[in-house]
Amino acid sequence: MENKELINDINNNVNEYIRNIKENIDEKKALVITHGCQMNEHDSEKITWLLEKMGYDFVNEVEDADLIILNTCSVRHSAEDKVYGQLGNLKNLKSKKKNIKVAVCGCMMQREESRNYVIEKFPNVDIIFGTNNIWKLPELLKSSYDGKKLAMDIEDNPLSIDDALGANRLYNFKSYVNIMYGCNNFCSYCIVPYTRGRETSRRPHEIIREIEELAKNGTKEVTLLGQNVNSYGKTFDDKFSLANLLEEINAINGIERIRFMTSHPKDISDELIYSFKNLDKLCNFLHLPVQAGSSRVLKMMNRKYTKEDYLRKIDKVKNVNPNIALSTDIMVGFPGESEEDFLDTLDLVKKVEYDTAFTFIYSMRENTPAARMDQVPDKVKHERFERLLDILYPIQERKNKAFIGRDVDVLVEDFSKKDESNVSGRTDEFKLINFKGNKSDIGKILKVKVKDANSFSLVGEKIES
Repeated sequence: MENKELINDINNNVNEYIRNIKENIDEKKALVITHGCQMNEHDSEKITWLLEKMGYDFVNEVEDADLIILNTCSVRHSAEDKVYGQLGNLKNLKSKKKNIKVAVCGCMMQREESRNYVIEKFPNVDIIFGTNNIWKLPELLKSSYDGKKLAMDIEDNPLSIDDALGANRLYNFKSYVNIMYGCNNFCSYCIVPYTRGRETSRRPHEIIREIEELAKNGTKEVTLLGQNVNSYGKTFDDKFSLANLLEEINAINGIERIRFMTSHPKDISDELIYSFKNLDKLCNFLHLPVQAGSSRVLKMMNRKYTKEDYLRKIDKVKNVNPNIALSTDIMVGFPGESEEDFLDTLDLVKKVEYDTAFTFIYSMRENTPAARMDQVPDKVKHERFERLLDILYPIQERKNKAFIGRDVDVLVEDFSKKDESNVSGRTDEFKLINFKGNKSDIGKILKVKVKDANSFSLVGEKIES
């Protein structure tokens, strides 16, 4: 579908909903609950934009809402279980508040098994849609209010809708921007290719136009999103890479910081690595998920690189930019992982010395190749997970303490969760820092002196200009 046609359809759906909404729905109050990754967060920004166009106000408690939308994640069982628990609670709420509407969307609903389970076990769900047809929400809402028992629409193929859909940005000073959709890698443990579809890249001019508009409206930092941003542009007939895109974004007035995620190690190019030296707005931070340090396990995972390949690329990154902060994803207990394999992972962690890591225990996903492999006992997985953290945390603390005494630039994001007399933000290296501040600091990039540090964050003091 062409973009202009899609925009017309969206507007028609919104207007049709507004015209035909039942008279007894005077106050429309919505709550969107988001699970999962940054792409889900950005999808929720599009959902709230549509809801606002339809006249909805937003509330923070389920008891106050007329419409509750759960935007779901299916990467791990625990994420799905959390959604099922919420739907169970909403079943009780709906028995007391008859007019409430419950919608479920996101990655879980792209999976037939999860979708069928929700339909069977939770008849209180009124609306179901997936990751690829958010723009159909007004039409689905209208159908539901017109009496349809279950309004459902699932689209398997991703559409580039970012130009057609606006977004209610959570922050006006930093924004997520999708540069591509889907994934072609088919890692043996992962269901993302089945929930987000095949890989497709947005055209550069669409992305540049979106970011230029964001910059005019006060955005200082953009984070480029995709399941594998390193393969950006491979679906184009002409040659245009992520490094080329970063160079163009670097020239946009008003943008002061650029980040991207997630990267696949097999696709990170020398051209992209040198961007960390050549582009002044590209943040001093790289998230490069390794998943495991054993070449044998990586092969079973279908990751298409070895431990040695990964370490060579890390060495190249460090040689180009010795001060870069490195982050990763590490999975413990992949099927067939032996003690020797796990020791390889610990060895890699010691060699790379990550500034931070997202660590998790393997969670079996149905209909993936890994689900048919020999599973590691839970007790062994949990014991290995604790050993991994015993290696990671001291490294992270040492890396953070190296910042003590330094002056850093901080994009202030919000009040601190633990102490509202403090504000918190991120350094160029994506390190969380807390310091005394006030509401007027939020959204600014400030100079802060680092006074203390632990494994997870820094403590600073604002440098008065």
